[in-house]
Amino acid sequence: MPSQASTKPKRSQSPTESQHSIGSYLIQRLQDYGLRDIFGIPGDFVLQFYGLLEESPINVVGCTREDSAGYAADGYARVNGLGAVCVTYCVGGLSTCNSIAGAFAEKSPVVVISGAPGVEERLNDPLLHHKVREFSTQREVFEKITIAVGDLHDPLTAFREIDRCLEAAVRYKRPVYLELPRDRVHTVPDAPHTALCSVHQSHNGALQAALDEAADRIQHAKSPVIVAGVEIHRFGLREEVLELAEKNQIPMCATLLGKSVISEKHPLYLGVYEGAMGRKEVTEFVEQSDCVLLLGTFMSDINLGIYTAQLDPRNCVYVTSEQLRIGHHHFHDVLLHDFIGELQKKQLRSSKAQLKLPQREELETPEFDPSAPVTNASLFSHFDDILDNNMVVVADVGDSLFAASDLTIHKHTEFISPAYYTSMGFAIPAALGVQVANRELRPLVLVGDGAFQMTCMELSTIVRNSFNPIIVVLNNKGYTTERFLQDGPFNDILNWNYHRMPDIFGDGWGFEVHTVGELHQSMKAALAHQDAFSILNVHLEPDDISPALARLAEKMSQTI
Repeated sequence: MPSQASTKPKRSQSPTESQHSIGSYLIQRLQDYGLRDIFGIPGDFVLQFYGLLEESPINVVGCTREDSAGYAADGYARVNGLGAVCVTYCVGGLSTCNSIAGAFAEKSPVVVISGAPGVEERLNDPLLHHKVREFSTQREVFEKITIAVGDLHDPLTAFREIDRCLEAAVRYKRPVYLELPRDRVHTVPDAPHTALCSVHQSHNGALQAALDEAADRIQHAKSPVIVAGVEIHRFGLREEVLELAEKNQIPMCATLLGKSVISEKHPLYLGVYEGAMGRKEVTEFVEQSDCVLLLGTFMSDINLGIYTAQLDPRNCVYVTSEQLRIGHHHFHDVLLHDFIGELQKKQLRSSKAQLKLPQREELETPEFDPSAPVTNASLFSHFDDILDNNMVVVADVGDSLFAASDLTIHKHTEFISPAYYTSMGFAIPAALGVQVANRELRPLVLVGDGAFQMTCMELSTIVRNSFNPIIVVLNNKGYTTERFLQDGPFNDILNWNYHRMPDIFGDGWGFEVHTVGELHQSMKAALAHQDAFSILNVHLEPDDISPALARLAEKMSQTI
């Protein structure tokens, strides 16, 4: 799998940058950062740029909806290290807002490229189509949900704006927005330009002080533990964290958003830590630790089990790309990769240190009657049996996510989900992005029927590109999570024949599943069919939920 660290810019081998037009320079810089594919939908304000893309080595993946293109670019970025979506002005750009907001919340670097009315067209404030209020309205919206915004209307500053925004996307692992007026796509600036490539360093004094205090805490700890979060994915720090743990014999667990940050078969791995939602033995071990290393971990309500976590900040070393706090001491100007990279070089504990790992709760794997109705338990038990090294789990929101938290993920970065922003409809287009980024990975897509109905038309793009995800629709006839918070007819949805979707698209394999035996037969057939997507319509009772969701619903019902 490509490393997220691979997004460091490479020097262009093309003619000097001063010979580039604004559009061609943007394409070259995207390639310099390792981007091979781009998602989107064309429109008149961005057609000239699409023409340049068509002539370039970048592969254009046309989607059915702009928000789905944003989800696909997000999924692509989580595997490749940088993603991009290209849309037209306002009707296209504003349609991507929810998916880009999710990418911002979960630190997924996506470049949003939007066409715009030409600079000359804006004279005298004409009522051009797609316009909302002012010509600056869309750009102002994206200022709130991206880390950097660039307006490419001025040839004197356009190249610098492209460099600045792309560097910000990779440095902060968040989306950026570039607006390209259609009459500037082919404009060649007069002034020469050299591509920007900044080097950022930690303040040495602050770094050393933080390392000394962290090292002292680890050396004197009786029961240290690492809680690895999503930024270990995003910044490509998995090997450093593994070496830190193995060299010093420190047990590890992950947050829900960071699930699969390491192989869950590693002997030091404990499980997912998520407060009262998690397994009891993992929760107790972390919360009783006298030194909790929170590495690249966002302390969101979901990660903390709706704030049921009982972490004593006095015992925590909290390190992200945005802040570093040890106990009640705050350190500034310390980069995440510098801190973890230097810490993992140290021998802090004996390699023969006696480990006091919690006794793992052995999950029962009962023999399910093949004629019995399929249940949440039998469904996810079977998934745990069939997962292999070439599969990536893409889980949508709801019980698809919470039940999947107990799956055993074999390899690094093979669990993808909007586990913090929790936007329904993520999984199908994200699976498209995953396979565009790495065709060797086969997604197992876990999606509720409600979420499926939101973005399922992206199966059209999956068919068009001959991809082969296995899509499992948890069909319980409505919004199950909300039912356990407040029941009502507003949680019901129309029951579709999901297994007949291949008839619509003219390709794919569909299976209807009522019993355990049908589940096993259908999954065996789906795994064998490598030529197209497979979809399983799995009928579940509306009140059949996972233990994790039951715990979550109980906690949330007390706060809503």
